[in-house]
Amino acid sequence: MDPLNCRLCASPLSMTFVDLGTMPLANAYIASADAGEAEPTHPLHARVCQVCFLVQVEDVVAAEAIFTDYAYFSSYSDTWLEHARRFAVSTTERFGLGRNSLVVELASNDGYLLRYLAALGVPVLGVEPAKNVAAVAQAAGIETIVDFFGAELASNIAADRRPADLVVANNVLAHVPNLNDFVAGIARIVAPSGIVSIEVPHLLRLIETVAFDTIYHEHFSYFSLITLERVLAAHGLAVFDVQELPTHGGSLRVWSAPKRSSRTPTNRLMSVRDDEQRAGLATIRPYEGFTAKVEQRRDDFRQFLGGARNDGQTVVAYGAAAKGNTFLNYSGVTKADIAYVVDRSPHKQGKLLPGSHLPIFAPVHVRDSRPNFLFILPWNLRREIAFQMSEITSWGGRFVVAMPALEVFG
Repeated sequence: MDPLNCRLCASPLSMTFVDLGTMPLANAYIASADAGEAEPTHPLHARVCQVCFLVQVEDVVAAEAIFTDYAYFSSYSDTWLEHARRFAVSTTERFGLGRNSLVVELASNDGYLLRYLAALGVPVLGVEPAKNVAAVAQAAGIETIVDFFGAELASNIAADRRPADLVVANNVLAHVPNLNDFVAGIARIVAPSGIVSIEVPHLLRLIETVAFDTIYHEHFSYFSLITLERVLAAHGLAVFDVQELPTHGGSLRVWSAPKRSSRTPTNRLMSVRDDEQRAGLATIRPYEGFTAKVEQRRDDFRQFLGGARNDGQTVVAYGAAAKGNTFLNYSGVTKADIAYVVDRSPHKQGKLLPGSHLPIFAPVHVRDSRPNFLFILPWNLRREIAFQMSEITSWGGRFVVAMPALEVFG
């Protein structure tokens, strides 16, 4: 596919949504011993298709180079684990899943979700391309196929085992360069009476909150309900329900099923359709002017950093998150601005952030250095992080978030 053609409908891409310049992969953390080596960087330019309105970045790096060995482990967020637990309980009850069912999760990571379903007695199977992450799930007893999901693998799984009663694809569709092959696989693996649950960050909320930090090379596509319904319908799947979620600054959980199952659309589906229609997401209007808003967010943060530096105050960061790396690198942050970052994941500690090269320590390091400000990079988890790190207020430290707007609190 020509990289300047839409990955969904193949129409030419000519309209810029936002151009964030050139930067390294957001999850390409650097070993300290490699700090002096040249760091690969790539253009990060998001465009919008003027036919199907899919917002997308070019797949300048092969998915195999990004996801074969991956630094993100879902189980290090208490908020995310609770999100998964609630999903497992509510979905099992709603759709009557039990020991005679099969749930297949695509991009199952370290088994964070499937372990809750397995504990409820539901047979599960994960598909995860990152060997290092899948190994954690396998060690916990979660059967996991280490491979990239697509139409061929789906056919093999359905033939070797059986079609799935529930297919879960949470926060993976954005990571897929070949959308049509992936969704064709979902259509092949789901049983005729089965259902599909897909969670994606909602493009409407990204635009409303100017959440440009959720744009990075690993996220190839950014979905509205409009575009998601289009790609699902192209492969024989019909959306029957939508839930709006607070995760990732605002997400959609989209429920679909084979068209022949003829499930009745819910009022929630109609409501989100109406919201997107009112916002004009099927027109060019809401995509224009996004760059100016992004620049304002960056400039506000630079002004905060300059003020702190002039006052002799120290700033450190929490969360070696991909979205934080987009924000830091677009804002031109260096160790002169932010001394270091802390993260709970031992898989990231001892390394450097890509681009900014901020060193990553365990959270206890904050207590030792007693900074004036703790900048929360994964702002969607601000409540959880502020609770975990509340000790900083004992020496007068305060928290900072830059998204969806600059705020100092605590």
